[in-house]
Amino acid sequence: MIQSRDVDFYKENGYLLVKGVFNETEVVEMREAVEKIIGRAAQAKADRNDAWQGDYLPAEELKKLVLKGFHDVHYHDASFMRAVIHPNMVAVLKQIIGPNVQLHHSKMLVKPPENGAAFPMHQDYPYFPHENHTMLAASIHLDRADEENGCLRVIPGSHLAGSLPHIGSHYLNHKEYPIHLGTPCEAEAGDVLFFNYLTIHGSSSNKSTRTRRNVLFQYREASDFPTTQEHYDWGMGLMVSGENPNFTKVKPNYTIIKEA
Repeated sequence: MIQSRDVDFYKENGYLLVKGVFNETEVVEMREAVEKIIGRAAQAKADRNDAWQGDYLPAEELKKLVLKGFHDVHYHDASFMRAVIHPNMVAVLKQIIGPNVQLHHSKMLVKPPENGAAFPMHQDYPYFPHENHTMLAASIHLDRADEENGCLRVIPGSHLAGSLPHIGSHYLNHKEYPIHLGTPCEAEAGDVLFFNYLTIHGSSSNKSTRTRRNVLFQYREASDFPTTQEHYDWGMGLMVSGENPNFTKVKPNYTIIKEA
């Protein structure tokens, strides 16, 4: 799927857009799965708005914005489990992470038409810091993403600066890092944007009449261990490629608490 020059681009810039990772049939299958998950969540009264809060936008505008976000989508529909280990995904991951790749977690993000919420500029690092910073996001586009419907923006090379101080719910000072500072990553359905968890990224709100659906998988190298005991998800550590060289560290160290 990619050449050595693409790997070099990723290392230098902290992101890489790979075209046509998923075909039209696969995209339609995942798109339908997203809609079904939203429907089941509403039936189970587990629907919620995951729009970011803070002072990066006027309060009145924030109230109107909506973001549908659910974690662990590979437990909700088998199409996402197939996507996690898709041969095209693995081919890219092996080149930019290494032979031994694990899944950390999965989630879906849906920006509805006209009021899809913005993402203030941030790094993913504060949510799940790791020792060697191999963690990356693979954002699968299920719709065309452009500036009108709030495509992702990245600041090339920002991962090289390391972790930065965040405010609020883990976003950067919007006066220092406004969303328009980022380079727009426009993409077609089936394309995947890979970016390091230290790469500064964000997106504007969806002002179009089109939905913007993304499924996002976080991957890491198998020997890149978390530095804090947080953000554990079921399935964390699933081997996507290669082998786990750490026989005594194949599962996260968590305790299951039974409800009364």
